[in-house]
Amino acid sequence: MTDKRLVLTTCGSQEEARRIAQELVEWRLAACVNIVPQIESVYRWQGEVETATEWLLIVKTTADAFDQLRDAIAKLHSYDVPECIEIAIEDGSAAYLEWIAGSVRQAPHESS
Repeated sequence: MTDKRLVLTTCGSQEEARRIAQELVEWRLAACVNIVPQIESVYRWQGEVETATEWLLIVKTTADAFDQLRDAIAKLHSYDVPECIEIAIEDGSAAYLEWIAGSVRQAPHESS
C-alpha cells in the first residue's frame, strides 16, 4: 500500500469540471486530474430517480492532502452534495508515484 490516492468526483458541465481540475492542480492538492467526458449517471436524489450527463474527475493526490482536497471540492462545486470518494492506490510505477508526491504540496494549503 502507498500513501497515494485516487479521488473521484463528478461535475454537471465541462466548464465546471475544467475549473475544478485547474484549481486543484494550481493549489497543488492534485498532481493530475483526468476529465472523463459525458458519462451517464443514474442516482436517487430527494426521493426521485434521476439521470444526468456528467463529467467524471479522476484526481491523483496523496493521503496527507485528501482532507484539504475534499474541502476544496466542496467549496468549488455547484452540487449540494458533491461526490468525493477516496481510493487507496495499492501499488504502481515508482517513478509515477514519486511524481505525484513531488507535485502535491506538503505544507498546509491556503486558498483565497
